[in-house]
Amino acid sequence: MKLKEGFKLRPLGREFIVVGEGIAQVNFNKMISLNGTAAFLWKELSGKDFTTDTITRLLCDNYEVDEATAAADAATLVENWRKAELLDE
Repeated sequence: MKLKEGFKLRPLGREFIVVGEGIAQVNFNKMISLNGTAAFLWKELSGKDFTTDTITRLLCDNYEVDEATAAADAATLVENWRKAELLDE
């Protein structure tokens, strides 16, 4: 899977938002906000093919988290991004 093209990560205070940069991405019914960890993952994964295992590895390599927790968090993140229509699969 990949992150959909046309979306950009922007800082907003201590959090981050993902915004569409074209009329095709405009949906005024929702705003996608990301915490610092999700923003880090967005930056690392942008423009690349990845799996939940890729995300799990990034979490384990960059945060003090065990593999089981990282895998669960990766699966949740992918599902949230899928629901928000941010993924090309």
